[in-house]
Amino acid sequence: MSTPLLHRLTLCADDFGQHPAIDAGIIELAGRGVLHAVSCMSGAPGWKSAAPMLRALAAQLELRIDLGLHFNLTEGFGLEGEPMPAGGVASIAPAAPRGLGTLIAAVCLGRLGGAERARLRAALSAQLDAFADAVGALPTMLDGHQHVHQLPVVREVFLEVIAERYASRARPWLRNTVPPAGLGGFKPQVLAVLGGRVFRRRLLAEGLDTNRGFLGVYGFDAPDESAYGAWMERWLALAPDGALLMCHPASAEVPEDTIGHQRPMEFRYLASEAFARARPARHRARADAAGLITGLTHPRARSRSEKDPSGLASG
Repeated sequence: MSTPLLHRLTLCADDFGQHPAIDAGIIELAGRGVLHAVSCMSGAPGWKSAAPMLRALAAQLELRIDLGLHFNLTEGFGLEGEPMPAGGVASIAPAAPRGLGTLIAAVCLGRLGGAERARLRAALSAQLDAFADAVGALPTMLDGHQHVHQLPVVREVFLEVIAERYASRARPWLRNTVPPAGLGGFKPQVLAVLGGRVFRRRLLAEGLDTNRGFLGVYGFDAPDESAYGAWMERWLALAPDGALLMCHPASAEVPEDTIGHQRPMEFRYLASEAFARARPARHRARADAAGLITGLTHPRARSRSEKDPSGLASG
């Protein structure tokens, strides 16, 4: 797992480690070759028991899958150190329905000062350590649960810690949430405004690998596989080379989870023949042994693909 991979379209399943049904669904889809990346909650109570499945999967796929960290600040686990003052990040309880809203408010009101920054660093460092201890290596990609990694202050700490931890290693690629051209809708645009565009500009300025276009955002309200499939067909049609499409599958409904009812529906569609038919051939191609594809938007990615003048990775 020393070299990050990005594909013509990276299909990434989020929240591994959060619940056994999520873990089982992701492992099955990855084993079928449906997924290109898995984003993990290494602070979750079930992480240590679930992680060996990932190590076995990586060996089975000969490391042709990215295993990443899904940095968590809003679920109430994986938050190290003493509780913050009222309104701080670590005061968010796992059952709080407005955990993300509380964090955004704290950011906007300037409540994440020096002490809170130190606790953010401690939380990210602890989650990186837990990932490395269980998987045997640092993650090859990083993002944030509910996209917290791109918020002001949080993103500064996020990039500082990554620079320190990967100083002598191949750097990971980092998720940005800027949608591709042509994708409308309220939620994708909100994510771009809530730090997505600023974070993407920062990544490109620093020469860090990132995706070109972010998809998979919807209201988690698709009533059945056909409705979710309609979303998927639209995303695939708009996806440029180098795009990232997130998904949230699970083999069964996850209780006490705000999107728990949608997860098995996503899983059934992603495992279906309908999805296999919907994926254009160019989105089924994987990156070649050189690693990253030309679909990325900074010089290091382009330099790795000089042998592919067409700008497309070999299948």
